[in-house]
Amino acid sequence: MIEVKNLSFTYKEGSAPTVRDVSLSIPDGQFVGITGAAGSGKSTLTYAFNGIIPHCYPGDFYGSVLIDGKDTVETSLTDISRMVGSVCQDIDSQIVSSVVEDEMLYGLENFGVPATEIEPRMDEALDAMGISDLKYCNIASLSGGQKQKVAVAAILALRPRVLVLDEPTAELDPASSHAVFALLRDYASKRGITVIVIEQKIALMSEFADRLIIVKKGGILLDGTPAEVLENAELLQAEGINCPRATSLGNELAKRNLYAGPACRNVADALRACEIALGFEAAGANDAQAKLGAPSPAEGGQA
Repeated sequence: MIEVKNLSFTYKEGSAPTVRDVSLSIPDGQFVGITGAAGSGKSTLTYAFNGIIPHCYPGDFYGSVLIDGKDTVETSLTDISRMVGSVCQDIDSQIVSSVVEDEMLYGLENFGVPATEIEPRMDEALDAMGISDLKYCNIASLSGGQKQKVAVAAILALRPRVLVLDEPTAELDPASSHAVFALLRDYASKRGITVIVIEQKIALMSEFADRLIIVKKGGILLDGTPAEVLENAELLQAEGINCPRATSLGNELAKRNLYAGPACRNVADALRACEIALGFEAAGANDAQAKLGAPSPAEGGQA
């Protein structure tokens, strides 16, 4: 769905590339999480995905970005936006209407969606984000999290092939953040769309993403499955990216040769790692407990 080849970009007012010689391929239907330190170039990279670069920001553009085989330099921003839907971090700057229903209608009507399809698309998108009850609400009365969901629903109603979201849970509490990611994952899997999320909450992305990309100084530092990326906890920490505590626990057990499975992404994974470390079967059980400094069952110890 997205093919980036040797991409480098320097903003007109900049003296050095913000993105440097990046090449990557994102297949159709993949859920990708992108993170990195402030100023690492992750937002610029996504601007290249949705055509904002080079169409809105002037600068030196090298390499190529293909969306479903179409070169973003040669394709108009209007045509790109039919394939790629974007939700920015500053939701208030993206919302153009005062009522939720009108916000949904704005994009659908501007894209020329047939009248017979508008209502079903609107209801489907609102339901997908769990906010059907907000359809006739005044947007000014909504919380930041509700506005976030409205903005996402308005884009989903356009049925893009790719969805790009810049910190979609910035104003949400942990429970709401988890719920939004679960809704996005469910919708994406049912529709087969590609989802790209810029997010600082690596634990959240690790649980839902198929792939994590860590950006450093405009280049790709790490790129792989969440388990593969989280194995590099010390490297991530050096970049100011805090790994989940579950990952730290699993990695520590791995260092002590008590656990040899994939990196832990959540509490359930960490629990499994502890069960393995403390409950090796047969002869391994005594060895594991000895390494932990606990008495073995034969010596009267308890599991």
